[in-house]
Amino acid sequence: MAAEPSDFRATVRDWCVSHIPPDWRSAQTGVPDEEFVRFQKEWFAELHHAGYAVPHWPAAWGGGMSVEQQVVLYQELAAHDAPRLVLPFVSIHHAASTLLAAGTDKQRERHLPAILDGEIWCQGFSEPGAGSDMAALTTSARRSGDTYIVNGQKLWASGALHADWCLLLARTDPDAPKRRGISYFLMDMRTPGVEVRPIRQATGESHFCEIFLNDVVVPAENLVGAENAGWQVAQETLGAERGMTMLELSERLAHGGFRWLVEECSKPRRNGSVPLDDSRVADRLAELEISIDGLRLLCSDFATNNDPGPGDASIVKLFYSELLQALTDFGAEVAGLSAQTDLRKPLSSGWESGSWVLDFVGSWEWTIPGGTSEIQRNIIGERGLGLPREPVGT
Repeated sequence: MAAEPSDFRATVRDWCVSHIPPDWRSAQTGVPDEEFVRFQKEWFAELHHAGYAVPHWPAAWGGGMSVEQQVVLYQELAAHDAPRLVLPFVSIHHAASTLLAAGTDKQRERHLPAILDGEIWCQGFSEPGAGSDMAALTTSARRSGDTYIVNGQKLWASGALHADWCLLLARTDPDAPKRRGISYFLMDMRTPGVEVRPIRQATGESHFCEIFLNDVVVPAENLVGAENAGWQVAQETLGAERGMTMLELSERLAHGGFRWLVEECSKPRRNGSVPLDDSRVADRLAELEISIDGLRLLCSDFATNNDPGPGDASIVKLFYSELLQALTDFGAEVAGLSAQTDLRKPLSSGWESGSWVLDFVGSWEWTIPGGTSEIQRNIIGERGLGLPREPVGT
């Protein structure tokens, strides 16, 4: 029988007190990449050992928490300032959701336990010439016996430099309509012909990467779904990116990001003034808190809805990404000039680290992946509200 919410919260709270490294923020600030990777894998192993790493997975694969328990878990992790699972994020959300929804038994049995053992995944969807229009991708996969030969380039692949496997979209029928000639593959990143180049970002990190594919051999058994049906499989991946992942992120925004912001507004300035005493600051904080509470309720409703609408995941993703931007923008504003020179942050903190300028610059990332905000509005309007498609060329 599942534990009562209050008992479960007490259990998680006790675990957080005894297991979250108290000095992880200072220890993870300015560290080399290999130290970040080591820390992330160790932290994931700690969560997995406690049963907290993949609460959203089915019970048969190591999860099975109710949505109510997941909310409690994420609230307590955020309230106790736990590190975020940055490196395994694609693995436990995007890859797992895709495998559970569309993978074969063999693919699930091979990869889901491996993810729990630390296997890292990246996502090879975007391309230089196919940003928002994912269906315009040109990376090709040519069938050759029991394999496919893949050539092309992927862009903005988060964590690809450290990834073991890749969720890959490639065109298998160049003559078919754009969405009907794409196939979905699981690609071993150690395959000859795969080259990864990190991209230095405005925040100073190199989380994004380019992936170059030169005659890469992918076994046919690594095809997910039917050949040329990759667009439909990709919707499972994007649905996870736009929907269920937000359950955790919304709680972290409330219990981590907003708390950091209130603390920032409570700090005295050089002239002795405190921003929180300004009615305009207080009003803005109230607006943000109301929006965050709305986001949390929206995420919880989405997670418990067995039949979500066609635009619901896009609503959640759009709401979160633009709210994150607004919160970090306000943080950079109230923090003053001193925040403009704070150009280091702990790598395991995610998007709400308290280094406001870096957080604000990094927040723009969230309005792009999984479909830009403009794409989300199109999905909401056309699929959710049934509005007519915008005429081509307008």
